[in-house]
Amino acid sequence: MDFKNKKILVIGAGISGFAAAKISKNFGAEVILSDAKSEKDIKFDFSEMKNLGINLIFGPQTENLLDGVDLIILSPAVPVKIPIVQAALKKNIPVISEVELAFNLAKSPIFAVTGTNGKTTTTTLLGLLLETAFEKVGVGGNIGTALSEVAIEVGEGGAIAAEISSYQMEATKNFKPKVSAILNVTPDHLKRHGTMEIYQDMKEKIFAQETENDFLVLNYDDELVREIKNRAKCKVFYFSRKIELDEGAFLMSNEELGIRNELVIKFGGKIFELCTIDEIGIKGGHNVENALAASMTAFLGGAKPEKISEVLKKFQGVEHRIEFVREIDGVKYYNDSKATNTDSAIKAMETFAGNIILIAGGDDKLTDLTDFLKLVKERVDYLILVGDAAERFKKSALENGFDAEKILEAGYSMKKAVELAKNISHAPQVVLLSPACASFDMYDNFEERGKDFKKIVNAV
Repeated sequence: MDFKNKKILVIGAGISGFAAAKISKNFGAEVILSDAKSEKDIKFDFSEMKNLGINLIFGPQTENLLDGVDLIILSPAVPVKIPIVQAALKKNIPVISEVELAFNLAKSPIFAVTGTNGKTTTTTLLGLLLETAFEKVGVGGNIGTALSEVAIEVGEGGAIAAEISSYQMEATKNFKPKVSAILNVTPDHLKRHGTMEIYQDMKEKIFAQETENDFLVLNYDDELVREIKNRAKCKVFYFSRKIELDEGAFLMSNEELGIRNELVIKFGGKIFELCTIDEIGIKGGHNVENALAASMTAFLGGAKPEKISEVLKKFQGVEHRIEFVREIDGVKYYNDSKATNTDSAIKAMETFAGNIILIAGGDDKLTDLTDFLKLVKERVDYLILVGDAAERFKKSALENGFDAEKILEAGYSMKKAVELAKNISHAPQVVLLSPACASFDMYDNFEERGKDFKKIVNAV
């Protein structure tokens, strides 16, 4: 990609936008970084951008922003449907995502993971697995570090583990991983995408450019994901927690072979044993799926089974994903702030047999609550609600037969939610923050929400 003497407009002052602007400038482009918010509403020190000579424009984005622009790079948070982008498309100005920029810059293969839930755990684990096969490995994308920065840092001869969201795929056309994995597809981000069909289309763009020399790893247990194979031009392998596959990664029990509840990879007629469910470092059925997906993806990238086994036994998970915080008077507190949708919260609740005091609510995604509340009724002793979603969650809980006396409201205060949980909890109950909602009504992101929860719990 030639940046020299090009005029590039980067839209969105976030992690990806900052990276795209700096990289474009360093490669010789004239760069404008624009955000619809005012500068004072963005929590970032722009001094580095100013020192680099990047033109910063905040507030209303009018069409004169497009004057002389050769290329637009979008941050993931910026929808393609906004007026300035639509105006650019009408003028035939190319529009790409920061992920596409990363692909154009990458000199090492990309191993990409998408799905509604489990992306961060799987991508983090995948990065560790790839480290057993490559000298230099970078992890980035929708996981904290801009993928374009990672691509430049890794350079040649390494590997890149990329967490990819549906937002990042929206303005992507040519992105082509060496191996891609789709973990699951359940209702999420419908405010932005409009329908499940469009949401799934965004997920499927991850492998759209892959050819017969590339690989796609799919969840056999998810019907929406399983049938994706029919639309793939590359080689497809499945992973499954529920059935034994002819080829792929799955749980296996075979008395004759002395195998019981063991994660294995079957490839080329051979069975490679990895570890048992009891030996794996991350717990819960959903994490078995994440481990199978990461293992199959890394194996296709050249990781050896014995090295995969070692990593699976050591890896303890990532922050904000059913993360143990502290035990108080026999009651364990868990931070699952990453559960920004109902499906993810369901998986968290399934990790415990019952006796849950659940803190839920936040920025409501308006997804169906039926399955979520069915499990709440089965396993939750008390439901503590916070944020914008509290009213709808309470109404739906009552309609689904949850005891009104066991619903408590904490308004917009995480401190009050923890105090309520502390006052009503006793062993063997657990207190679980698993919001089933985004965080933007109270926090900048789910990480900030999780850290606040942990801070409050540790101060009790």
